[in-house]
Amino acid sequence: MVNRIHPTAIIGEGVELGDDNVIGPFTVIVGPARIGDGNWIGPHVTIGTPGEDRGREHPAAWDSAPNGDPDHDGHGVVIGSRNRIREYVSVHQGTWRTTTVGDGGYFLRGSHIAHDCLVEDAVTVASNVITGGHCHIWTGANLGMGAILHQRVVIGPGAMVGMSSAVRKEVGAFTIAVGNPARVTGVNTVGLSRRGLDEATIEALGPWLKGKAGLPEDGLADRLPGDLSTLVKAWDARPRE
Repeated sequence: MVNRIHPTAIIGEGVELGDDNVIGPFTVIVGPARIGDGNWIGPHVTIGTPGEDRGREHPAAWDSAPNGDPDHDGHGVVIGSRNRIREYVSVHQGTWRTTTVGDGGYFLRGSHIAHDCLVEDAVTVASNVITGGHCHIWTGANLGMGAILHQRVVIGPGAMVGMSSAVRKEVGAFTIAVGNPARVTGVNTVGLSRRGLDEATIEALGPWLKGKAGLPEDGLADRLPGDLSTLVKAWDARPRE
């Protein structure tokens, strides 16, 4: 299916578009950037402008093509498929790696994905959320309105961050964090139950989710529903600083 691009939108050279995307009025997408299929990209969205780094080049990529030098052009933006990207969202070029957004995310009005961020699948990023550079937001995380992420923060899979929270350190998988600074206040039992876990299984995972113990040694992680089992094992195996 063809893309529907409003005539006032600017699609620069070096932008690769998949199929069946909707791109709204006055949106600017500049390269290097690659966007998948079936995305809804609203009015006044900006994708691919330079990372906010005083020491980086700031090319006018809407007027000229990338020259192939990442130090000049940036390291690119890749956005997957079936995302909803609402009005005034911005996504910046990477400065040392590709800024990456996965599939099936919902990015509400005015949210910002900074340079070098890795945003996985099925995330919800509410209005006016601001990420610092180099953040990693895992699959299924939910960031409440006005939340702010410090540079290099990691948000675990299925985690929820309360509105207006200031996140300065890692938020664990399927936990809830609120406040300034944000602190973990509990386990996201609703999110886990929606993924098919009963109360007993959630309770068994509790100490691991709270960072107080390792995964249960009875093979519980292997018995979780397939996608959840994969997430739990990946989170458990993540590099620790």
